Amino acid sequence: MGLLISLFIGALAGYLGSKLFSGAGKGLLVNLIVGIIGSAIGNWLFGLIGVGGNTLLWELISATIGAIVFLWLIRLIQK
Repeated sequence: MGLLISLFIGALAGYLGSKLFSGAGKGLLVNLIVGIIGSAIGNWLFGLIGVGGNTLLWELISATIGAIVFLWLIRLIQK
């Protein structure tokens, strides 16, 4: 059950990150990948500054922020 919740949060975070950063979703598979990588980035970034939580809402927030950072890095590399 935990894996399904993680995948759902990853897909939702990827979708939200894509919508907030570029104004459009990227498709289910790309949103899922962006969300999972964003989750790792968000947890790492918030761990560096000592901020965190253990709720589903916090995981969604940190994964979405991480997804936005990830999409920003991709855009930097592509230019």
